[in-house]
Amino acid sequence: MHKPGHYGAALLVYAPVGFLTLALGFDVLAVIGGAVAVGGAMIPDLDMRIPGIQHRGITHTVWFALVAGIVLGAAGVALGSSSGALVAIGLGAFGFLVGVLTIGAHLLADALTPMGIRPLEPVDDREITLDVAKASNPLANYALLSLGIAATGLAAVAGRALV
Repeated sequence: MHKPGHYGAALLVYAPVGFLTLALGFDVLAVIGGAVAVGGAMIPDLDMRIPGIQHRGITHTVWFALVAGIVLGAAGVALGSSSGALVAIGLGAFGFLVGVLTIGAHLLADALTPMGIRPLEPVDDREITLDVAKASNPLANYALLSLGIAATGLAAVAGRALV
């Protein structure tokens, strides 16, 4: 997928988390999490700009998603540490979840393409592809973006209604 599709996938995958975060009354955290998810949606494709790293290689694996989760989880712990252990643990868990979901959303979007992904490489080199649409298909990219926007809007309205 291209940028619009990846942004839509990030919104679609983050929507349930945003809903729950809003429903629990953490409005600012919900918005920050959504911004991080969309802002990080294209991180796996940095492999196209780094010499020696194969496109849809290591940056398109569950291992990379776990690393992103650990990095954002550690950032959450660091940000929350001045407010006590419970806040640090909560923000760490939230950061980990957002990191994993952000990269996971990218992988899901790329799995829709004929090129697919190898999410467990190098442990298992099986390719996963749903072969729904080419990455360059504007209709597929904007449909995914529209779904993500709709899901996020619904999550926001429903989450705020429960507060």
